[in-house]
Amino acid sequence: MSSNFSSESEQYDGTEIVTIRDDDGRCLDCYVENEVDYEGKNYVLLMPIDLTIMILTDDVLDEEEDSDIETVIVEDDDEIDAIFDDAKAVLAELNLSLKRSGFLLTASGELPPLEDDNLVSLELDEDNGQIVGEELQFLAIFYSFEQKYSIFTPTTPIMFLGERKSSGKIIIFEPENEKQQAILEELLFESDED
Repeated sequence: MSSNFSSESEQYDGTEIVTIRDDDGRCLDCYVENEVDYEGKNYVLLMPIDLTIMILTDDVLDEEEDSDIETVIVEDDDEIDAIFDDAKAVLAELNLSLKRSGFLLTASGELPPLEDDNLVSLELDEDNGQIVGEELQFLAIFYSFEQKYSIFTPTTPIMFLGERKSSGKIIIFEPENEKQQAILEELLFESDED
């Protein structure tokens, strides 16, 4: 469980909005998609208000063989800092404003129309060895420090699971064990019934 908190909450068109912070103090505004009591505790399912942005690049696994290339998600803070201005400029051409939000990169603005030739399937190798498919919408390509980068947004929203304490603060955690997975399923099941 992580020590990320939110103490700010407001309403927008009847939907509660909370601000969560990562360990670096960066903020991410989220809608409360669903809330459920589970084993005496209050859990919330949160969805970022802005678009989730993923930047991918090619990583050469074997310097001697160019054919051994793997596409990876750029997650290193130093690399993101180095390429951020270039990525921001490219997205600005699409009327999207890139932000260094808590937990992930986001962008505000309206997405270009979704077209079949702009969809990409990305297979992610999870920590437990499972391969999970993610469908992404291609947004742009840019070059920084002679490296090619591609910008995407997931077609399925990224969600956060959190526990709301009696003080109103929300502790964010990832579904990493069976209990948290059961809570997540309960939240998703409840929202499907609405």
